[in-house]
Amino acid sequence: GFVKKRRQDLRKRESSGGGGTLATPAQVGGKVEIAEPITIKSLSAATGIKSSDIVKYLFKKGIMATINSAIGTEAAMEVALEYDIELEVKEQETAEQQVERQFAERQAVDTRPRPPVVTVLGHVDHGKTSLLDKIRKADVAHHEDGGITQHVGAYRVTIEGSDGKEKTVVFLDTPGHAAFTTMRARGARMTDVVVLVVAADDGVMPQTIESINHAKAAGVPLIVALNKSDLPQATEENVRKIYGQLAEHGLNPSEWGGETEVIKTSAETGDGITELLEMLDLQAELLELTADFGGKARGTVVEAEMQPGRGPVARVLVQDGQIGIGDFIVSGRAYGRVRDMTDDRGNSIREAGPATPLELSGIDEVPDAGDKFFVTDSLRRAEDVAMQYRETEREQMLANKSKVTLDNFADAVKAGEVKELRVVLKADVQGSVETLTKSLGEMGNDEVAVKVLHAAVGGITESDVVLADASEAIVVGFHVGCTPAVREIADERDVEIRLYRVIYDLTDDIKSGLEGMLTPETREEEVGQAQVKQVFKIGGLGAVAGCLVTDGSARKDAKVRVIRDGVVVTDNRDVESLRRVKEEVREVRAGTECGVRVASFEDLKPDDELVFYKVSEVKRKLD
Repeated sequence: GFVKKRRQDLRKRESSGGGGTLATPAQVGGKVEIAEPITIKSLSAATGIKSSDIVKYLFKKGIMATINSAIGTEAAMEVALEYDIELEVKEQETAEQQVERQFAERQAVDTRPRPPVVTVLGHVDHGKTSLLDKIRKADVAHHEDGGITQHVGAYRVTIEGSDGKEKTVVFLDTPGHAAFTTMRARGARMTDVVVLVVAADDGVMPQTIESINHAKAAGVPLIVALNKSDLPQATEENVRKIYGQLAEHGLNPSEWGGETEVIKTSAETGDGITELLEMLDLQAELLELTADFGGKARGTVVEAEMQPGRGPVARVLVQDGQIGIGDFIVSGRAYGRVRDMTDDRGNSIREAGPATPLELSGIDEVPDAGDKFFVTDSLRRAEDVAMQYRETEREQMLANKSKVTLDNFADAVKAGEVKELRVVLKADVQGSVETLTKSLGEMGNDEVAVKVLHAAVGGITESDVVLADASEAIVVGFHVGCTPAVREIADERDVEIRLYRVIYDLTDDIKSGLEGMLTPETREEEVGQAQVKQVFKIGGLGAVAGCLVTDGSARKDAKVRVIRDGVVVTDNRDVESLRRVKEEVREVRAGTECGVRVASFEDLKPDDELVFYKVSEVKRKLD
């Protein structure tokens, strides 16, 4: 087959001393193991093929690469095959995966039932927030608030269970707007039950469908809260219609003999809240949820931000084990030692177990929302995991930057077809960073696009300005500030910094910026027509047409098109001279004779039609 023929060709080249550089004889025809991500450097080290030869080979295939460039597995295998080497690509277990595996394999210390985690999803304006407020007020434990209201993104509510005993439910709060799809999808990953809020006066909307899909994708049971049921619009007919809409999306109401529980609620009057909480308790019983209340904690970051005076802060949900002050912790790129912890009501706590939402500080960086966190044996172990995570992130960035084929490289550069609006983005919390990066990335068309060069949590720094200056980018801040010193550096370097408090203002401005980069649309407005009666050749001037203006007016400041027998002979010409009798004029109206000299065009003939028109540019809009 192909490999055998390739081997014979290589043997011939080797014996004749010609051809390219071969790998060392021990490796020719051999098997080589290599770990991802593969760079030209690591491929060279593993196979013995010179880096320069790999670069040349890839160049011939239309792939631009340097020694540190990451190349795809397919490209690496192709290079190896060229040198008759069989490449076995191994996915290396990262330090984080190792920790995760150890947690999964460990013996449970103290398995007990745990509270359910409920995510409330639904269309904006369907009363999700007010319903959550009402549920929070239904808390029978009447917790004391610890001074400041915490935005934990998750909170515990104690309810009276169907058996009369007090039970705890954890609610995850997800922002409502469509731009926050990312956060909602993430919320559904930590969740046991979804409460889908549907307004009785509005029915199933696009975001409702999106929420249903998130719940289905996460394989999570769903309870519908038919909210605003106290409104006059919540007629039987309307409710029936909504049931039909739900059934269309695979949610058959139990009243119709289906599996989906629909509870009629009102955030205004409080009707149905008790029934909803009882249904959640029942659902939790059916799920038989348990967690390990002993051993080291693991969980998920719900939200994270940089706080003045406290540094990086993570809001997390503990899913297993115990976490306490002084514990060593790692979460994605962040690691450290837990300095302080507060619960969802702002009270200081010293330790916490499963299904506890809390805010902690003591980590060195802001982790990403959705990152898992683990308590480790030592600070050294936590640091190792975080450092490897950062290195992988860096390699991934390099790989994304350097995977440029000649085709797309040439396409982008060609006559500046794709114009980029480059942005350095800073926001107050990771969820906003993710959401805005996604929203901005989706803007534009095949002519203009937004390129987010760097997106992170925290205030605008000098290095953000330096990056923007070097890349001809603008700096955009969402819910963050900028010190006078940084503002001064930006002014010196002529870098634009824009700060926003409202997400729509930010996206609208960026959209306007993109629209300004679009090549304007040219519009043509015909101003007049004239017919050539005779043509004079005037020494020093050339052909001058004696014309009669038949419509509108002939204008000196217009463009002119010459039409002969219905065919355009020349177009987009300037009017070099326009005369009435012997006087140079700016305009000649219909019914009047005039002399016209068309710039750089001598081939005028009697009966030619001259069309005079103005060209204007109109700013284009993005769809």
